[in-house]
Amino acid sequence: MINTPLRIALLSASALIGSQLAGCGGGGSNDTGQLKFSVADAPVDGATAVVVKFTGVEVKPKNGSAVQFDLSTPRSVDLLATASGTAFVLLGGVTLDAGEYEFARLKVVSDRNTTDSYIDLADGSRAPLFVPSGSESGLKLNNGFVVPEGGVRALIVDFDLRRSIVKPQGQEAYTLKPVLRLVDEAQIGLVSGTVAATQITAAGCTGDVNTGAGNAVYIYSGTVATPDDLGGSGTQPLVGGPVKFDTASGTYRYTVAYLPAGSYTAAFTCQATGDDPEADNATVFSAPVSLTVTAGSTTTVNF
Repeated sequence: MINTPLRIALLSASALIGSQLAGCGGGGSNDTGQLKFSVADAPVDGATAVVVKFTGVEVKPKNGSAVQFDLSTPRSVDLLATASGTAFVLLGGVTLDAGEYEFARLKVVSDRNTTDSYIDLADGSRAPLFVPSGSESGLKLNNGFVVPEGGVRALIVDFDLRRSIVKPQGQEAYTLKPVLRLVDEAQIGLVSGTVAATQITAAGCTGDVNTGAGNAVYIYSGTVATPDDLGGSGTQPLVGGPVKFDTASGTYRYTVAYLPAGSYTAAFTCQATGDDPEADNATVFSAPVSLTVTAGSTTTVNF
């Protein structure tokens, strides 16, 4: 079971691959702005690579036909290579009509019987990564957005792997069922910090003491007095960040990126390995910590 979040991002970045794209379709105002797409993620326990093959991006203006940008060559992106809030540019330097857009769609190649998109596991095995209807409809993001006149719209889609990747019984392929958040890159910050070794080694912990894997910091919207697990009956976490052992500093560290500015609650658990997103588990958490995220800044919370 994969126990950490994966993120796919659409955000402002340098136009690294804009020359590889061909646009078609369109409609609306003659005034224009820019839209840029990238992909990013956080580390994943139990996997050494999570590769998705992208073939293009489609956006739908409120008043007009869908606009498609197809990559001249499909891009196979290892999402694990873009950790700790960094991003891989998927679409950059694209000019669109300014105005409202209804949705965006990331085009992917995914099949149960091939490894066009795949996951590599720590035991050296490789399995197909299947997106239901992915090759036909891609990864659709139904949240609307606005491209500003003369400006750049930078959006991030936060893809929560803990809730999204499952291994159906009796099947070789892993299934990717998207659980997404759409946030504005200009309005986000991150939470980062350390976890004391005594928290990692406490009685009842199920994580790996050497790597930190299986431990996580969950982030909840607003003030939460009693943190709950994924799939529980209480307040659900917005997102979670894996804990990793940093050999340089000799400490256990975590980072949760792509959080819109606002008030949150953070809580640590050393039992993330057993947190099944489709069940209510008796997961034990540390005392919750209230915090505020400011756009463009890092909020430090240590446990």
